[in-house]
Amino acid sequence: MNIRIGHGYDVHALATNIPFILGGVTIEHSKGMVAHSDGDVLIHAICDALLGAAALRDIGFHFPDSNMSYKNIDSRKLLQHTKKILAENNYTIGNIDSTVCLQKPKLLPYIPFMQQNIAEDLDIDIQNISVKATTTESLGFVGREEGISAYAVALIT
Repeated sequence: MNIRIGHGYDVHALATNIPFILGGVTIEHSKGMVAHSDGDVLIHAICDALLGAAALRDIGFHFPDSNMSYKNIDSRKLLQHTKKILAENNYTIGNIDSTVCLQKPKLLPYIPFMQQNIAEDLDIDIQNISVKATTTESLGFVGREEGISAYAVALIT
């Protein structure tokens, strides 16, 4: 069995009057992610981890922000297409571990919904999706609520 591991990272600035979408869940918050797409840093980090594990470049290569067809796109569509790219290259997703770094809002009530969305989009068991959240103890751009970041690790075979 050929086991491969990939790591993904994404960051976006936060601004007012933009929807806050994370893991495919719209969360009530005063700020949202500034981005070409919907700015879902969690899904973007997961896409990068999966593509990286397969050595198939990165999210920017497959879904460039210079392509207007991706303007304001639902990142769940990007995740579904990433799964298709992996399948076309004979890869199967094992599990994903991810961490979102933000000061506010608290994500605990939303995490099961994020896990469900990701599992559904990747057609894998929800038990193979880990989503965690942490603050930066008010340090840096995340702590000042200027931005949000996410990390993901994926195992594929």
